[in-house]
Amino acid sequence: MTRQHTGLFGWLLALAVVAMFSALGAWQLQRMHEKQALLAQVPPDRSEAMALAQALRTPDTLHWVHDRLEFLPATVLLDNQLRDGRAGLKVYQAARAQAAVVLVDLGWLPLPADRQLPRIAPLQGGIDVEGLWAPPPSPGLALGPALTGTPQPRVWLATRLDFPAIAANLGLPADALPVHVLRLDPAAPLGYTRDLDLLPNTLPPSRHLGYAVQWFAMALAVLVIAFVLHWRRRRGR
Repeated sequence: MTRQHTGLFGWLLALAVVAMFSALGAWQLQRMHEKQALLAQVPPDRSEAMALAQALRTPDTLHWVHDRLEFLPATVLLDNQLRDGRAGLKVYQAARAQAAVVLVDLGWLPLPADRQLPRIAPLQGGIDVEGLWAPPPSPGLALGPALTGTPQPRVWLATRLDFPAIAANLGLPADALPVHVLRLDPAAPLGYTRDLDLLPNTLPPSRHLGYAVQWFAMALAVLVIAFVLHWRRRRGR
């Protein structure tokens, strides 16, 4: 390989790395703006509770929902959920309203050191519920399968809430599940330990901004190094 070809390959490699770092920085900025927009919304007053069908018409807005749901025998255990420094699971159960099938956030359960999954007693039948219709937890990086089976029938362990995959396991079309969850009122005598924190188990906007700055700084550093090496190579000639 000639020196000219070596220089061209080096520039292509440097530009590819710069593009990758810049894309990661842009993704972090996007996550920051998404979370800022979510936190900017004022959670609705309980007196403004609406039926689930009405909340589905404006999915990008927080809604306090009061409706009667028919709970289905299908539960998703979301892994790697921290609470007060303890590892655990978030429990989601599918439920049907007149409008659609949705996932209901029943709360958090601790996971022992041996990772023995707790025995889940799903809710049954029609139940009047109140809760916040809100976005699900951030999925993070999608690595590996989203769902795996457990010894308990109709209970799946999830690394992220992949709504098309969950819908497929429920025997529904891929787009049947709304990409939101109903977070039950913590005061309701149902489910497990829970709260209405809008950003549970995830990074705040300021952290995303910090990571974005780091990725852009690394992209700039690679570009500067490429320029310096190119200048030294030309000077050596």
